Amino acid sequence: MSVWDELPGQEQAVAQLERAVADGSPAHAWLFTGPPGSGRSNAARAFAAALQCERGTGCGACKPCRLALAGAHPDVAMVTTENVNYMISDVRELITKAQDRPSGGRWRVIVMEDADRMTERTTNVLLKAIEEPPPHTVWVLCAPSPADVLVTIRSRCRPLGLRVPSRDAVAELLIRRDGLTPEQAEFAARVSQSHIGVARRLAQSEEARMRRDKTVRLPLYLRTVADAVAAAGEIVEISTKEATSSAEERAATETAGLRELLGLEPDAQIPPQLRSQFKQVEEATKRRARRGVTDSLDRALIDLTTVYRDVLVLQLGTGTELVNDYLSEPLRQFAARSSATDTLARIDLIAEARRRITANVTPLLAMEAMMAGLLPRRS
Repeated sequence: MSVWDELPGQEQAVAQLERAVADGSPAHAWLFTGPPGSGRSNAARAFAAALQCERGTGCGACKPCRLALAGAHPDVAMVTTENVNYMISDVRELITKAQDRPSGGRWRVIVMEDADRMTERTTNVLLKAIEEPPPHTVWVLCAPSPADVLVTIRSRCRPLGLRVPSRDAVAELLIRRDGLTPEQAEFAARVSQSHIGVARRLAQSEEARMRRDKTVRLPLYLRTVADAVAAAGEIVEISTKEATSSAEERAATETAGLRELLGLEPDAQIPPQLRSQFKQVEEATKRRARRGVTDSLDRALIDLTTVYRDVLVLQLGTGTELVNDYLSEPLRQFAARSSATDTLARIDLIAEARRRITANVTPLLAMEAMMAGLLPRRS
């Protein structure tokens, strides 16, 4: 298994990265772009692992590869902000880290996830480091599209475009890597709309599948304002549990990687001089969970959008395949009770709720306003 196995349907991008690794002198600044679900973070992590690989190929089996993939390699920093935007102090800290020579590997790799969350002032602080990086440092910035990053940064990075993989490619990955049956893999790939991270979570967690199912069923049975208020509260509760669970899983992976790096057995007591490093993982988990609630709510709203997308498909009679095919009968009944115009208005309401949440409106208030708008029109 190589580090590139986590990137289904990205043959062109993988070929470009493999050439850069084999060349031995990769560009010192990269911009990975692609829509949600394209695997930007997976690609950046795989690239970082390949650059540290003992065999120079990204074998996925050597210790540097395994540590990088687990987020525990000392010369690989996978950076994301727990705030709405990166703070200038965060970027200055990264620039300082970029000056350090690698402790064991050939390169010091700094991956900035969500680089589109940098303000113009923050970007200008980073610009000098991108223009004149140390010879041993590789920067990898990730963003949804090139337009989401200031042109001054964009022009100094080698671009790498990723795309959302096909459903078949995601399903094949789930079968090969996670041992799912074709039916299970196809379901996860379908309802995630080929979003690699979401498909993986749905494939691995029955709890995640149950939470999603509960979410997409909510609008099908709304009748009164009381129903709307209850549904809003349920979505916030589901999203909070999802975010907490995800943060805890990631913390467990990071803790295990840190233990391996420090030579500690899984059940060994942590020496006092090392406790601060594990404390940092705990604090990062708390911050990640807080931001995760926003991200999880956004994912829940995307799932709700698929319901109305399917309803619209049925109302217009396009014959397009349903995302939530297993709910086809209740969806048909729901579609018969409203018009395509109503459905489009409801999709707009969900989009507005997504904007409000990213603007820091209280999640419960945003959800209640949206759910009230999704109620059936009185004749």
